[in-house]
Formats: sequence, structure tokens, C-alpha cells
Amino acid sequence: MINFQFENLRRVGLTPAALARMAPLLDAAADTARLMRVVEVHRDACIVHDGTGEHRARLPLPLREPAADAPPTVGDWVVVEGEPADLQVAARLPAATEIARRANDGRRQVLARNVDTALLAMGLDLDFNPRRAERYVALVRACGVEPVLVLTKADAGLQVEQRVYDLRRRLPATVPCVAVDGRSERARLELAPWLGAGQTLVLLGASGAGKSTLANTLTGGSAAQDTGGVRRGDGRGMHTTTARSLHRCIDGACLIDTPGLRTWRPDADGEALAAAFDDIAVLAAGCRFRDCTHQGEPGCAVRPRVSEDRIDNFHKLLRDAGRGEQTALERIALRQKWKRLHKAGAERARGKRGGG
Repeated sequence: MINFQFENLRRVGLTPAALARMAPLLDAAADTARLMRVVEVHRDACIVHDGTGEHRARLPLPLREPAADAPPTVGDWVVVEGEPADLQVAARLPAATEIARRANDGRRQVLARNVDTALLAMGLDLDFNPRRAERYVALVRACGVEPVLVLTKADAGLQVEQRVYDLRRRLPATVPCVAVDGRSERARLELAPWLGAGQTLVLLGASGAGKSTLANTLTGGSAAQDTGGVRRGDGRGMHTTTARSLHRCIDGACLIDTPGLRTWRPDADGEALAAAFDDIAVLAAGCRFRDCTHQGEPGCAVRPRVSEDRIDNFHKLLRDAGRGEQTALERIALRQKWKRLHKAGAERARGKRGGG
């Protein structure tokens, strides 16, 4: 039976439910093995935490391979073996939840595992983008993680009350929407329902959204992140967090801080994403046609009740999901098809000009 202290590991997010899920594998582990949580990942090693302190543990070659999403990532629970001066990760345990995205080349990138709640940060300044907020909410819900939209810079934002009101009307009523000044201790009070012991949160958002400032407030400075300004022209920020890492919050929860997201292509099928737009799904049951796309068909029950912009965003997410499910050969074939169509169209246009 593996060696661990539940009360210690609870400080880094271990819960009875997680322990029950991992029990069969823990029973099969060596008596000298230890259960720890990954707080940082490097190329050939990771930093793990046993609830009392951090340790460096080597990654064996099989766990460094990208195939089958094998490498540990921040938030993982791992079995560690060896002497304190020479620890090695022996196994990565199955995760309850996983937040991932697709790179432009289709490769899958895991952002965090074993997360209960995603704090989706968006500034109330020039960073404000309702469609992006809507996409983030849908993407984390499709991963089985509860979203909380955190509108930062409430002290210096533009049209704060109106923007908060508009977003709450636009998003499903089940998605909390909280406006905070990330520098103020009051931010901890506003987010208190999600900061209890045993909870794990991930902080996601674009660069310049105030994530590092908020992380420092929630962790009492243990996240030790520099904070930076934003560009005057478009309100976009510079990256101040360069790698994902897990930190303990003052109120008992664990927080995974992440670098700013430039893009977030979905790593979920269309069905999971459609379920995340639950208002559209419920209203669609009243459409005249079962295959209604809510784009002008007669008898559509969705279009009169949901904004056109939200429906367009919904369809864009589904298209992105479809591209994410394509193989590399399928993507190449699609590009070649559009090149042929474009070339044929150009030749017809030249022929018409010549004939005229």
C-alpha cells in the first residue's frame, strides 16, 4: 500500500472522491512509493508537492513521450519512488478532469488536469470581448469543468455596470459572473465560494487580463508573478506568466496559473460543445425541423430568443471542433481542394475578362 498522509495532501487538493478513484492503483503500488501532486513540469523532470514541501522528481523516458498524452502536466497526481535526493515519477494516475486545446497543426495540448473550477479572466477595459468569454465558457464546460467568469479591472474599466449586465444576460444563468479589482483583498471575498480547502482552480484568459495580479492576491503573493501593463492601441497585454504552475491559496484552495491564451481551438466534439450552449439546446427542441440550424429556417424557436451574434459564435465553435477532429491528411486534402477551387475561379474570371 502506497505511503501518504491525507491531511497533508488535502492542502494540495486531494479529496475523498479523488482518493477513491485512484485507490486500485494506489493499492498496487510499492510500499516505499509516495503520492504527490505535480506543481510544475520541465523537460526531463517535474516539481511535485507532498503537502508539506516541494521536491524534484525525474521523468523516465516513457513519461516524456508526447504520444497518447502520456506526459504529466500541472495538476496531475503521480506515484513517486526513490530516495529523497533521487526521486522519480513512476506513474501518472487517471485524471478526473482535463482541460486541453488544439494547436494550429492539430496537435493536442493539455493545459491542466484535476480541476474543479475554471476562473475565466477578462478585463473590463479594451480586453473586453463577449464572444471570447462565451467561447471560454463553452470550452471549459465541454471539459466537465465549472466556469466562473471573472471580470477584472472593475476599478478602472469602461462602462462596468452595463458590461456586467450585458454579459449576465448573454451567458446561461448557471454561469457565475463576478466583477473584481484584482489588487484588492475584496476579490478573495467575491470568489470565496470557490476557494475552499480541497478545491482546485485554473486561471485562464488572454494576456493583459489581470491574471497575474489576481493570482498574487488569491495566493498572498506565493504565486510571485510579475505584473505588466497593456499596449495602448488595443489593450492587449504582454506575457508575464511564462509557464503553468500550481500554488496554494490563502483560503485553502489550489490555483493553477497559466500564460495568456492567444488562441484556444476546441478539443471537444460538436456534441459536447453544443451541450455547453444549453439555452440553444433547450430552445431547439421547439424548432419545426429537427435539423434546424437556426439560420433562417421557418419555425425556428431559437432565433427569436437568442441573439444572432451568440448563434454565429455557436456555429463557429462547431466548425472549429470539426477542424480539430480532422486528421493531418484530411487537413491537407481540404487545403488542396480549396486551392483547386480558387485556381479554377481565377481562370474563369480571366476568361470572362478576355472574352469581354
